[in-house]
Amino acid sequence: MAAAPAAAEAHPPSPLDKEQLQGLKAIRDFLKVRTSYDVLPLSFRLIVLDTDLLIKKSLNILTQNAIVSAPLWDSVTSRFAGILTSTDYINVIQYYCQFPDEISKLGQFRLSSLRDIEKAIGAIPIETVSVHPSRPLYEACRRMLKTRARRIPLVDVDDETGRETVISVITQYRILKFIAVNNEHNTVMLKKSVREVHLGSYTNLATVHMNSTVLDAIHMMVDRNISCIPIVDAENRVLNAFEAIDVIPCIKGGAYEELDGTVGEALCKRPDDSPGIYTCGEGDRLDSIFDTIRKSRVHRLIVVDDDNKLKGIISLSDILKYVLLYGEEDGGHRS
Repeated sequence: MAAAPAAAEAHPPSPLDKEQLQGLKAIRDFLKVRTSYDVLPLSFRLIVLDTDLLIKKSLNILTQNAIVSAPLWDSVTSRFAGILTSTDYINVIQYYCQFPDEISKLGQFRLSSLRDIEKAIGAIPIETVSVHPSRPLYEACRRMLKTRARRIPLVDVDDETGRETVISVITQYRILKFIAVNNEHNTVMLKKSVREVHLGSYTNLATVHMNSTVLDAIHMMVDRNISCIPIVDAENRVLNAFEAIDVIPCIKGGAYEELDGTVGEALCKRPDDSPGIYTCGEGDRLDSIFDTIRKSRVHRLIVVDDDNKLKGIISLSDILKYVLLYGEEDGGHRS
């Protein structure tokens, strides 16, 4: 009879554990009382693309407006039709690689063809999800994690006509920034290190070199189902990172044949205000990571050692998943 309490006391939560969980609970409570609409800045623009638009024209629109994604609208059904991202363009590139004889037709493909392209190459489509802007932000976060989407559109419905209206799109970065800015008193309680909370991926990491081709990097992204590959030198020191969004300038104007250019050349096509990469060490604490997110445009953190050699990658999905789910799977972490 006395064995159960002894087992429970084998690993009593430390003051650090308690503070960490207290901070996480406070952040979750905050997300449950704030709406997705609250995340939007006071002033923003929204570009929605009709599914009848040519894919090659959509590329020009994205690059001219310095955006990397856009909601899609089906004017025939007057309904939200998903979201255009760099993954869609990577699928088009795969289609070109698998069906090179079809290159002459690619210029006539419309955004409505994207789902057919997915089927042709055997790609698993990302589930099309949206959330009502007045729903709790916590709900949007959970839905993003469940579907592995990095962004989620806010779609309102007119009570009288039943017509949908795309209000905006919120991203994981925007959500984490919102948490960081409005919850500093709670994020400072997250004093455990990256190593202690097992944040990120550290094994079987994909890497490329500056002279690797863009097409090789794309194939690696597809094979690994990832959106970023660290660029390293011969000593495994981190130089930069090649991201899925770097593909967009490479194929502007439908230049699918030019993907044999190098990763280093692709980086030169980035916008001048590109945020670059952010690094951290395994000993860095979660509160300092939130501090970085608060101050900078962070889309992932590359984990390095003291010699700047690659150790791992922390995605925004990793951070959001930890903040939302740690200690929720079982009742053993309540304090």
